[in-house]
Amino acid sequence: MDMPKLLDGRLKLRHLVLVDALTRQGSVVGAAAALHVTQPVATRSLHDLETILGVSLYKRGARGITPTIFGEAFTTHARAVLAQLNQAGRHVVELAEADRGTVAVGTHLAGSNVLLPVAIARLKAERPSLTVIVREGTPEVLLVELEAGRVDLIVGRLTAATDENVVRKTLYQESIELVTRSDHPLSDRVDLTLDDLRGFPWILPGTETSLRRELEEHFVRNAMALPDNRVEATSFLTVRRLLLETDMIAALPSLIARDDSRLKPLPVSLEPIGHSVGLTLSASRTLSPSTAALVDNLGTIAAEMAPTCD
Repeated sequence: MDMPKLLDGRLKLRHLVLVDALTRQGSVVGAAAALHVTQPVATRSLHDLETILGVSLYKRGARGITPTIFGEAFTTHARAVLAQLNQAGRHVVELAEADRGTVAVGTHLAGSNVLLPVAIARLKAERPSLTVIVREGTPEVLLVELEAGRVDLIVGRLTAATDENVVRKTLYQESIELVTRSDHPLSDRVDLTLDDLRGFPWILPGTETSLRRELEEHFVRNAMALPDNRVEATSFLTVRRLLLETDMIAALPSLIARDDSRLKPLPVSLEPIGHSVGLTLSASRTLSPSTAALVDNLGTIAAEMAPTCD
């Protein structure tokens, strides 16, 4: 096929925004709603883009649309362009107003309880006019947000190595512990085994998480089935409230229990379950001054925490 002419004036930024929305929403109706346009407008814009590229970007089905190999490839490039433009605008503002700026950080359980709040507090003390936006989500969702430039970095558990799209930097190593409320019926026991916990309700992370898979493997190694009486949750606020109000047991990063006097770890080893906590950054974007300042603070706080995290 001939090389598409993408710089002849026909390709518009709205086409890139549309592709991002279509791939995220999985339907033309959803994308149109997200972009506040009518469905016919979205359909027509998609048709125009496919004409420019000379390929079909999506497969249409009863449940919506699915990107073709061309759609997946073009979505990646569209998000990279949008992310660069978004960063360019913010960079100009930060150069014009050196004490201001905005940084958007994505986080999940491992980074949200101690490391990130302390780093943000220190950053705000240094630069009170800087705006920090925190977005929680699963690692998979946050990676899409990072790719599209809607978050500048992710703080949390690292489950893969650096690749062509993202740079991952380890800040510290953290273990996983079984946690209950401090006055739980088992809280004073010192000779517990995993089998002793069989009769209690559990809180497990969602099936999409690496920690869930590791816990399932741990139960298999100990010839036990997953608890039938369980709740699946990844929101720390939900997990903490359930722990305080019930006899539930949860597997949590060790710093969470150590920093909360109302929670207590149980003396049951989950080795070798543990993880690296760190930063995930875009490999293709230069850090804005605001993002670089937060990254520096995260590194400093992690170094101070390191002796208690090993």
